[in-house]
Amino acid sequence: MSEICPVCGLPKELCVCGTIAKENLEIEVRVEKRKFGKVYTVVSGLDSKNLDIKELAKTLKSRLACGGTYTKDSIELQGDHKKQVRDILIEQGFSPESIKIR
Repeated sequence: MSEICPVCGLPKELCVCGTIAKENLEIEVRVEKRKFGKVYTVVSGLDSKNLDIKELAKTLKSRLACGGTYTKDSIELQGDHKKQVRDILIEQGFSPESIKIR
C-alpha cells in the first residue's frame, strides 16, 4: 500500500503540497556587498516547512559553479548571479511572478 501525505491526504505519488507551496511564495533575489568587497547573491522568502532548502541550495550551487550556504529561510551564493538564479528557480517550478529581483 502506498504512503499517504499527512498534509493533503493524497497518496505520495499524487501529492501536490510542494507545487502549491512553490506558487504561494514571495521570493526576493538581491545582491549584497559585504566585508572586503565580496559580493553575495541572497535568495530569501523561502519556506523551509514545505520545501527542501538544502536540496535547492545544492542545485543552485552546482548549476552556478559557486560556493554558498543556506539557513532556514534563505540561500546565500558567492558572486553576482541574479539573472541565472531567476532562470533556475523558474526551471525548478517556481512562479515567475513570485520572484522579485532587487
